[in-house]
Amino acid sequence: MFFPGSSEMARVVIFANGAVADADRVRGLVAPSDSILCADGGTRHALELGLHPDMVIGDLDSMTGEDREAVENAGVEIKAYPRDKNETDLELAVREALRREASRIMIVGALGRRLDHTIGNIAMLTDPALAELDVRLDDGLEEVRLCRAEMLLTGNAGDIVSLLPWGGDVQGVRTEGLQWPLWDETLHADKTRGISNEMLGPTARVRIAGGLLLIVHRRQSQAENRAT
Repeated sequence: MFFPGSSEMARVVIFANGAVADADRVRGLVAPSDSILCADGGTRHALELGLHPDMVIGDLDSMTGEDREAVENAGVEIKAYPRDKNETDLELAVREALRREASRIMIVGALGRRLDHTIGNIAMLTDPALAELDVRLDDGLEEVRLCRAEMLLTGNAGDIVSLLPWGGDVQGVRTEGLQWPLWDETLHADKTRGISNEMLGPTARVRIAGGLLLIVHRRQSQAENRAT
């Protein structure tokens, strides 16, 4: 829960209206101390996981009547906006997280369903207002983050890690803990060299000297884990 003026800010988890690939794993990623915001139709994900939102925000055109009744009966704050607006519901939720001075934001349900929304949601990671924060998109199976300098990945051996230059070439790429290492190399925006690397153990590290590097970390599925 968020307390203004507190010395240590709990993470904000935002539920968007996209797909959730592994609900059980998402449930395990959400901590009791997290503040939960729902971007309109993303409310359904939080309710299906048995979570209590702190706020529902958006134009409320994609939330079902049943879900709205549920949050209203639970006393959840609803921050409604007109449908004719310049921002998506998720962008409004991210702004609310920034207003709460969040230093860590996990966005669930920002991937899948609609390609335009997925690309737009990923592009939001480049917002300068988020540059100093720990912001990630996570659907339970895949985690998407933007590396501006250095990033530590945690997972398991065999997890797939793809390194994608965003908005231009990325210089001075160095990796540790990946099957095919890079040593002060350039990843070009029009090439696919960085796709489908693999973690060798529970951690991996990526460093860059310049540019923006999108990191897509695909965890082993539950079925793959059972088979190994």
